[in-house]
Amino acid sequence: MKSKIKIRKIQSQDLDFVYKTICELENEVLDFEVFETILNKNISNPKYLYLIAENEIEGLGFISFHTQNLLHHCGLVGEIQEFFIHQKYRGQGVGRVLINEILNFAEQNNLKSIEVTTNKKRVENVAIYENLGFTLSHNKFTIYR
Repeated sequence: MKSKIKIRKIQSQDLDFVYKTICELENEVLDFEVFETILNKNISNPKYLYLIAENEIEGLGFISFHTQNLLHHCGLVGEIQEFFIHQKYRGQGVGRVLINEILNFAEQNNLKSIEVTTNKKRVENVAIYENLGFTLSHNKFTIYR
């Protein structure tokens, strides 16, 4: 029997789960103290939505969503910043449940669009995002410093 997926806003006590998840996603060990400061600041920002998916036992994944008013859209736009489902829960609808929460938030807040960027090395994500209803419409360029 499939366990029920619960979605809730991330709180400061979810720090370890989110930290481990992001380190796994980025395949590196991030500065914990800096990470904690950023997470606590972000989850208290009303323009950001941080959600965790969990069952009765553990966290399954999470999503972070930032909104901002953009001139070229003449309104509020949201962007998924981080989106991660643990390997053993992929393909079980967890990501769709999280995306649906973002879509509901976007509708309630009259967002013009929802954007997501994925690293080119994660080639499988293009098909996943297309399956979730996204259209590949832009290129993104980055300078690292």
